[in-house]
Amino acid sequence: MPETLHVPRRPWPVADSPRRDAFAFYRGFSQPFFSVCVAVDVTALKPALRDAGLGSLTLATHYVALRLAQRIEPWRARLDADGRPWLYDTVHASTTVLRPDGSFGFATLANTTRFADFCATAEAALDAARRAGQAFVPLNDDLALIHCTTLPWLHFTQFSHARQVGGRDSCPKLAFGRIDTGADGIARLPLAIDAHHALMDGRHVGEFVQGFEAAMRAPQGWIGGGALPGEA
Repeated sequence: MPETLHVPRRPWPVADSPRRDAFAFYRGFSQPFFSVCVAVDVTALKPALRDAGLGSLTLATHYVALRLAQRIEPWRARLDADGRPWLYDTVHASTTVLRPDGSFGFATLANTTRFADFCATAEAALDAARRAGQAFVPLNDDLALIHCTTLPWLHFTQFSHARQVGGRDSCPKLAFGRIDTGADGIARLPLAIDAHHALMDGRHVGEFVQGFEAAMRAPQGWIGGGALPGEA
């Protein structure tokens, strides 16, 4: 992926929608993000990936998150530097990548319809970002992104992303934690979500989480090239 994304966008008429009052209220907040953290049952995911011989847990979670973001409109909405709302035709993921020397960088994972195709392009992007000596170049100017990070060392129950308070950042943010298996045999993934309240509400985050849970309950279909549950 290039360092600058060129994604078509159009004005988002939220000011003429039933959410106009909430949009106007939260747009001016110095810290307009709200956060939730959930534990998702991913028991079926690892064996499904193993049987298919394709992808990884990291790639699978990022793929599902991106596919869900395409179909839930507020997840593609952003504010520009002047506070004007835009709707992007698609969004991609910017994710942190740990390097062998202990530093980290960023990789841009392109939204792709089929899981196999996503894995191919994402693996190349991750490999490039892992190379020693790469510059630390965050893509702060690209709004058509979801900001992602993975903390495989922690099974967290709360998470907060770094951000500039009072800035114009409006991109949703995701954090994936360490998967732990409980005494009940269920493997649970911590998933933290930060969302800009001028652009979306709890129901939009709830729809995302419900879609994520459904995809994790039945991963064989989309791993094999089919659609996610509920995807047209």
